[in-house]
Amino acid sequence: MRRVRIVLDTNILIAALITKDTPPDRLYQAWLRGEIEVITSTAQVAEIAAVLARPRLQKYLDADEAAAIVENIDTRAVILRDPPDVDLSPDPNDNPIFAAAIAGKADLIISGDKKHMLSLGEAAGIPIVTAREALHRLDASKNRSCEGLIEDCGR
Repeated sequence: MRRVRIVLDTNILIAALITKDTPPDRLYQAWLRGEIEVITSTAQVAEIAAVLARPRLQKYLDADEAAAIVENIDTRAVILRDPPDVDLSPDPNDNPIFAAAIAGKADLIISGDKKHMLSLGEAAGIPIVTAREALHRLDASKNRSCEGLIEDCGR
């Protein structure tokens, strides 16, 4: 059975690094264990590095873990070097997330951004869900192929 392909919005990855044993952290740990496949882009990797370098976040982060993510993301994730431009979000900073999801044929886009991403519900047929909803779908998929996670397992 193929692994579920997801795109983690940067806010989910940062939340995972700051708050342990939460839905974002559980997704992050599943990724590190190889249970899910994360798709990203060079634009998002640059954004992750910039956000993790913000001085106001330093007191909340484990510096070694944050550095390891930036240094090793290319060995753990599918990084798209040049996904096509898309214009799906009222926030243009979100469009690289959508571009990676579409070009990488993601099964889910996972975000905590209610205003600009979750409110859309989907992007090019790819569901946009919270970390909690993604975990629910992943748990359901463990019990029955990928029915309930996505409509078409052959995507």
